[in-house]
Amino acid sequence: MFDHDVLIVGGGLAGSRAAVAIVQNEPGLKVGLISKVHPIRSHSVAAQGGMAATLKNVDTEDSWLAHAFDTVKGSDYLADQNAVEVLTRSAPDVIIDLEHLGVLFSRLEDGRIAQRPFGGHSYRRTCYAADKTGHAILHELVSNLFRYGTKVYLEWYVLQLIHEEGEVKGVVAYCIETGEIEVIRAKAVLFATGGYGRVYNTTSNDFASTGDGLCLTATAGLPLQDMEFVQFHPTGLYPVGVLISEAVRGEGAYLINDQGERFMANYSDSHNKMELSPRDITSRHIVQEVRAGRGIKRGPFVHLDVRHLGREKIISRIPFAREEGMRLLGIDCIDAPLPVRPTVHYSMGGIPTTVDCEVLGVDRKPIPGFFAAGECACVSVHGANRLGSNSLLECVVFGKRAGEKIGAYVQDRPMPTLEERPYVQEAEKLIKSLLNKKGTARIHDIRTALQDAMTEHCGIFRDQQSIQKGLQEVQKLKERYEKDLNLDDRGTIFNMELMAALELRSLFTVGEMILASALQRRESRGAHYRSDYQQRDDAQFLKHSLVYLSQDKTGIETNTCAVDLSLQTVDPERFMPQERKY
Repeated sequence: MFDHDVLIVGGGLAGSRAAVAIVQNEPGLKVGLISKVHPIRSHSVAAQGGMAATLKNVDTEDSWLAHAFDTVKGSDYLADQNAVEVLTRSAPDVIIDLEHLGVLFSRLEDGRIAQRPFGGHSYRRTCYAADKTGHAILHELVSNLFRYGTKVYLEWYVLQLIHEEGEVKGVVAYCIETGEIEVIRAKAVLFATGGYGRVYNTTSNDFASTGDGLCLTATAGLPLQDMEFVQFHPTGLYPVGVLISEAVRGEGAYLINDQGERFMANYSDSHNKMELSPRDITSRHIVQEVRAGRGIKRGPFVHLDVRHLGREKIISRIPFAREEGMRLLGIDCIDAPLPVRPTVHYSMGGIPTTVDCEVLGVDRKPIPGFFAAGECACVSVHGANRLGSNSLLECVVFGKRAGEKIGAYVQDRPMPTLEERPYVQEAEKLIKSLLNKKGTARIHDIRTALQDAMTEHCGIFRDQQSIQKGLQEVQKLKERYEKDLNLDDRGTIFNMELMAALELRSLFTVGEMILASALQRRESRGAHYRSDYQQRDDAQFLKHSLVYLSQDKTGIETNTCAVDLSLQTVDPERFMPQERKY
C-alpha cells in the first residue's frame, strides 16, 4: 500500500495546477498524481481558443461583473452565481500567475497580453497563445510539476474510489505497464479526470475522455449533477469530428450554407452576434440548416470560411486550424472553406462540488477527504451551457483553489485506516473476469453501438420517446457486454484491449446517467433541447438535477435538488432570468 498526504487523479490542467499549488504552498506534503496517460497527453493539451479574463488590455470598459453576467446568461441562468463570481473575479490574477510560471501568451504590439472576442462574451477578453493555448499552459504546468518533484504515477488506471465510513480514503489502481494492483491511501483525494466525449460517436475529445472519474464516483454511491447538459461544439471538422477552434470565428470566420448565406443572420436569437453566438445556439442552427436541405450539396455539414481574413492573419492567428484542415482533409483554409458540423465537446455536468472543490453527497454535505475540479466537476459555473474560453479558466481557477484548500485541509487530518487486502482481491477478481470472457462480441462493436445510440437518442435535439428508446438500447448493450464480450489478449502487461473494456464500463455508466437526467428535465435550457418541451420553464426547472446509481447497481434513479439559483447573487436585479437573445 502506498501512502500520500494528497492524491490527485488526472494530469490535465486542473490536476497539474492543483499539484503545483500544493507543493508551492505546502512543500512538506507528500503529493502523488496518478494518470492513465502521460500528463502531457491529457486532453487539456488540445484546447485551442483561449482563456477569458478581464485584463482590459483591449476593451478598457470590461469588468468582472460583465464577465459574470455573460457567463450566467450563457448558462441559461442555471449557473451558481456565487461560483461564477469566484471564477470571474479570480481570472485576471490567474492569467498573470500563469505568465509568471512561463506561459507564452500572444501579445499586442505594445507587449501586453492580447485578447480576442469569443462567443457569448460582450467584450474582447479571451487571452490566447495563437490557437494552441492548452498546449502552452499544460506544458508549463507539467514542467513545474516535475521541477517540484511531485510523485507521478504514469499510465496507471484507477479501478475504484475507496469510500467507506462516510469518507474517502484513497483509490485502487492498476499499473498498465506491469499489471500490478495497488491500494493508494491518502488524507485527501482530488478527482481531475476530465470529460466523457467518447460516449458519443462524433467528438472533439481524445480517446482517453471516457468519464472514468464520473463512473468511479457514481459506483461509490455518490450523485452526479446536471448530466443532461452535453455541449456540442458547432465547428467539428467533417467527417472526423476534430475541433476547429472558436478562435477561428473569433478572428472573423463566416458560417455559410449551400446558398452562400451567412445563415446565423436568419435566426432571431443570433442575428446580432452572428457566428459569435453561444455554442448551443450556433450548433442548433447548423443542424436546422442541414435539416432544411441547406447543408453543403445537401450534405450533413456547412462551410466555415476564413478566406477573407487573408494569408498572413490565418498563419499568425489560427495556424493549428489550418494545419488540421490540411492534415486531415487536404484542404488549405487559405484557399477553400472547411466543412464543419457540431461535435460533442464538453460536459457541463459532473461531480457536484462547493466553491472550495469539496465533493457533495446526496444530502448536499461535503464528503470528507474528497475533492474535484475541472471538467469532471460541477461547481457549477457553466450551468446549462458553457461559454468558450471559460473552461480553461475554470480548470486553472479551481485547480489552484483546490490545491490551496487541500493543502490546508490535510494539515490536521490523520491518515485514514483501511484494510488493503479486500480491495486488492476485488480488483483482481474484476480483471480476471474480463480476461476470461469468451463470448462473441467485440469491444469495438459494442462501443460503437453505444456511441451511435447516444448520438441518435440524446443528441442536440431530444424528446421523451427517443430518450426512452435510448435507455432501452443502452441496457441491452450493457447486458451484451456482461454476457457476450470477448477479449483476445489474455495478458496483464500493456493490455490495451483490457483497458478498452474497463473504459467501456465507464461509458455505459455515464451514458445511462445522461439519458436518465435528460428524460427527467422536461424543458429546453441551454444545451438540453427537448423537441416536446421547447420552452425554458423557470418555475419548474430552475434547479439542478442529481442522478445516482440505485443501491443494487442494476438501474438508474433520479432525484432533483430544488435550489433557487436566481437568489445566489450579489446583484439580483442584473442576474434575474430573462429571455436569452444575442
